[in-house]
Amino acid sequence: MSSETSPSLPRTGGQILVDQLVLHGVQHIFCVPGESYLAVLDALHDAPIALTVCRQEGGAAMMAEAHGKLTGRPGVCFVTRGPGATNAAAGVHIAMQDSTPLVLFVGQIERGARGREAFQEVDYRAAFGPLAKWATEVDDARRLPEIVARAFSVACSGRPGPVVVALPEDMLVERTEVSDARALQPIATAPAPAQMARVLELLRQAKRPMAIVGGSRWDAEAVARFQDFAASHTLPVACSFRRQMLFDHQHPCYAGDLGLGVNPALLARIRAADLLLLVGGRLSEVPSQGYTLLDIPTPQIPLVHVHPDPDELGRVYQAQLPVNATPTAFCAALPTQAAQAPSLERQQAVQEAHAAYQAWSDPAPIRIPGDLQMGAVMQHLRAALPQDTVFCNGAGNFATWVHRFWPFRQFGTQLAPTSGSMGYGLPAGVGAQRLWPERTVVVFAGDGDFLMHGQEFATAVQYRLPIIVVLLDNGMYGTIRMHQEREYPRRVSGTALQNPDFAAYARAFGGHGERVERTEDFAPALERLRAQAQATRLPVLLHCLIDPEAITPTRSLSQIRGS
Repeated sequence: MSSETSPSLPRTGGQILVDQLVLHGVQHIFCVPGESYLAVLDALHDAPIALTVCRQEGGAAMMAEAHGKLTGRPGVCFVTRGPGATNAAAGVHIAMQDSTPLVLFVGQIERGARGREAFQEVDYRAAFGPLAKWATEVDDARRLPEIVARAFSVACSGRPGPVVVALPEDMLVERTEVSDARALQPIATAPAPAQMARVLELLRQAKRPMAIVGGSRWDAEAVARFQDFAASHTLPVACSFRRQMLFDHQHPCYAGDLGLGVNPALLARIRAADLLLLVGGRLSEVPSQGYTLLDIPTPQIPLVHVHPDPDELGRVYQAQLPVNATPTAFCAALPTQAAQAPSLERQQAVQEAHAAYQAWSDPAPIRIPGDLQMGAVMQHLRAALPQDTVFCNGAGNFATWVHRFWPFRQFGTQLAPTSGSMGYGLPAGVGAQRLWPERTVVVFAGDGDFLMHGQEFATAVQYRLPIIVVLLDNGMYGTIRMHQEREYPRRVSGTALQNPDFAAYARAFGGHGERVERTEDFAPALERLRAQAQATRLPVLLHCLIDPEAITPTRSLSQIRGS
C-alpha cells in the first residue's frame, strides 16, 4: 500500500501495520510465528517482504540486529507474547549496547484481558523499558501509522537502538480507516564549520595524535573518506572493540583494535598521545580497559569526541571539543588534503604504529598446545577467503583468533556483539547471508557459544544459506574457566561441557560437516566443505578439536593457574 492509500478503504490492524513496513522500506523480517499476531502473518502473505522463520526468538532478534548493523536501517523482528518476547530480550540488549537500529514487534493479549495475568501476559513497557530506547503498546489500530513511524525514527535517530512495540491481538483484527504515514527520513546531525576548523587546528598542533573509530551510523563512503583523511593528515587510527570493519587493516595508518587482550604497544601509544579524536564510539568499558584509559570525567589527554547523540557527549567524558554529528556527516566535512606537510615525527609515529599492529596480528609465530594449531588455521583462512568475507562471532576466548588475526578490509564485513552476548554468531550469519546470498559468510563459534543458538543451523538449511561454521571445541566454557583458574586455581566448578559430535549435528540438520583434529587436516576439509556449500547451497560446519590447555593464543591454562 502506498502513501496515497485512501482512508475510505477499511483495513485490519495487521494490514495497516504491514503497509507501514512496506512504506518504510522494510524488505526482510525475521520471526517465530505466534497466534497472537496471525493477522500480521496473513497480511505478509501478499506483501513484498521476505520472511525468515526462525527456530527461537533470541536467534530471530539477533538476525534482525545483524541486518540492522549491516544496513543502518532498522532490523525488524516479530515474536509472540510472554516467553516469545522474553526469549528475544537478548537481541534487544545487543542492539542497545551495540547502538543498532532494531524494531521488535510483540504479539500481545487482548486489550480486555489486561491486568488479570492472562495467558502469557507481560507488561512490555515495564519489561523492556530499561533495555530499549522506547517500549510501547498500540491500543488503537488508527494509531498504527503514527506509532510505527515514531518507532522507526527513534530506532534510527541519535544513537540508534532497539524499540519494542506490543500489538494486542484484537487490535490487529479490527478494521478501521486511516491514512498511511510518510516514509522514514533518518536525521543526520552535521558539525558546524567552526567546529571543523577547531578540529583541524587541534590536529595541526598535535605532535602525537591518535584517532579511535567506533559506534554506528557509518557507511562505506564515510569509512573510505576517513581513511583518506588519516593518510593525508598522518594520523594513526585504532578501531574500537568489535568495530574493526571501520578501517582497512592494511592501510598504512591502521594501528590495531582497542578491545580485549589489546596490544600493549597500542595502549602505550594512546596513553602517550597529546590529542585523541574519538569518532562515533562511546569509549565504554571494554575499549577504555575498564575505564582506566582516560581520566573521568576530565581526560588527561585532550579529547575531541564526535557522536550523533548529544546525550552521550559529556555523559562519561568531558571532551575539550564535543561535536554532535553522525560519523557519515563528520567524515563528509573532512578535507582530504592537509594544509601542510606532516612532520617527520608524525610520519615515524604512523609507521611505527602500523608496524606494531602487523607484528601483533601475524599468526605465523603462534604456537598453542595440541595437534591443531590455530595460528596455521588463521594463516590458511587469510590466504583462502576473499577480503569481503563477513565474519560473525558470539562471545568467548575463541573470538580472539578472528579479532587479532583476521585482517578486516572493508565496511560490512564484521558482525560481533560488543555486549558480549554468547550465541550471536550463527544467527548473525543467517542474517548476513539472507541479506547478501552471494557473499562468503563465516561463523566463528565456540562449543558453548554455538549451542546457545545452534538450532538456527536448521534455519540456514531451510533457506539454503551456504554459511561456513568454524566451531572450536575445547569441552568447556573457556573464558569462564580462564577466569576461574586465575582466581581459584585447580578448583574447577560449573565450566566443563560434554559435547555432541558437531559434524554429525550439522549433517542431522541436512547440512554438511567434518571433524578436524590436526593442523594438516584443516585446509583440505575447508576446501571440501566450501565446494559442497556452493554446490548444494547448504551450510557447512568444521568441528575443530582444540586442546583444553590452549585457552588463549599466548597462554595455557597451566600458565594461568601458575602450575
